[in-house]
Amino acid sequence: MSDNWSPTSWRSKPINQVPEYPDDSALAAVEDRLSTYPPLVFAGEARRLQAELAGVAAGNGFLLQGGDCAESFAEHHPDAIRDFFRVFLQMAVVLTYAAASPVTKVGRIAGQFAKPRSSPMEKQGDIELPSYRGDIVNDIAFTPEGRTPDPQRLEMAYRQSAATLNLLRAFAQGGFANLDNVHQWMLSFVSDSPQSHRYQVIADRISESLSFMRACGIEASNTPQLRSTDLYTSHEALLLGYEQALTRIDSTTGDWYATSGHMIWIGDRTRQIDHAHVEFCRGVKNPIGLKCGPSMKPDDLLSLIDVLNPSNDPGRLTLVVRQGADKVMDNLPGLIRAVQREGRSVVWSCDPMHGNTVSMNGYKTRPFERVLKEVETFFAVHRAEGTHAGGIHIEMTGKNVTECTGGARAVTAETLSDRYHTHCDPRLNAEQAIELAFLIAENLRKERMEQGYRVPVAAAE
Repeated sequence: MSDNWSPTSWRSKPINQVPEYPDDSALAAVEDRLSTYPPLVFAGEARRLQAELAGVAAGNGFLLQGGDCAESFAEHHPDAIRDFFRVFLQMAVVLTYAAASPVTKVGRIAGQFAKPRSSPMEKQGDIELPSYRGDIVNDIAFTPEGRTPDPQRLEMAYRQSAATLNLLRAFAQGGFANLDNVHQWMLSFVSDSPQSHRYQVIADRISESLSFMRACGIEASNTPQLRSTDLYTSHEALLLGYEQALTRIDSTTGDWYATSGHMIWIGDRTRQIDHAHVEFCRGVKNPIGLKCGPSMKPDDLLSLIDVLNPSNDPGRLTLVVRQGADKVMDNLPGLIRAVQREGRSVVWSCDPMHGNTVSMNGYKTRPFERVLKEVETFFAVHRAEGTHAGGIHIEMTGKNVTECTGGARAVTAETLSDRYHTHCDPRLNAEQAIELAFLIAENLRKERMEQGYRVPVAAAE
């Protein structure tokens, strides 16, 4: 592939998953306006994320990546953002405590609006209309007006992303993330769940440690790491016109960065090596994710790695494996061995959601036991191969939804309709997300102990 790259070079390549706008000139006008708007994130933040991910790739940390399947304009509410942030903090605390190692927090938020679809059209009865591709493109309402792609939605997505980022930064740096508040992060509807006791055990131990540290003169007022945290943003780089409009040169390095989010990823449907999405992502310096589905072959993966990270920069590339619970054991070892053989530095992350979607009672859902099985198998394969299971990539929410069946307080096929609120794919609710965090924590703890590290006593009692 030619080294000649520019933010527009993707336009000369074949492209998949692109909506058909009725007025190309109106789309171009919106993209031109977006190109004059301030960046949503900054190059220095993206470099800091890559440095953290380099540590994960080396086995010294874990990537926690999660959030909405597709953000919604209608549900843009500060309480929803706060509740997501609270659950994410809880998950991070569980993982950090278990492994006694850093956890890098990356939200699927402040930009995750567009969704690839298996078909460009949707049929209901005798009516066929364009598929819903996320609020940045069209409306979920099944009407000709709602399903017509509207370029004005690009600006709406930009503004919502900016507002969301502003609130997230306030939560992360303004005291909400202070470890002294570790007991207060529990959501009310989770407080009487089977996971509540396990979390309270960890919270009590952290509070005891903080009391000891205060006696030694180390407290939140003089130690920023105790009162604030870093939360990065990510989304699938699907609408390349939007991404191009927000791609800027960093004045300190002269490199191009996508300023729509700290990390962007290439989906399993758009990872063709000679197509537009790979072309765009190879040229920006952000950390990049690459979804690896069941059809990914080892040689194809190596070719993509060569294009996306030719310098083998640690932390640059995260491989997000989304195989399905019944395919991980068959497919993942070959991918790992190929990458190891070539000495490529990557973060291995598990997406246990997208390969485990089924239909029940007319609803798309994901059985929680399949999610857990894929995660367990992912860790087992890495232990067998002597490599680091470095991350998790999930669709989840802080709301008390009933979208994925199972969990300690089981959601059933019959109760899916109770609180099924997603605009696209089913998400783990807060209780299921925390239960998953404990499963991951147990696996991380085993790995660290096998490596000879001293880790805290398990919080499973």
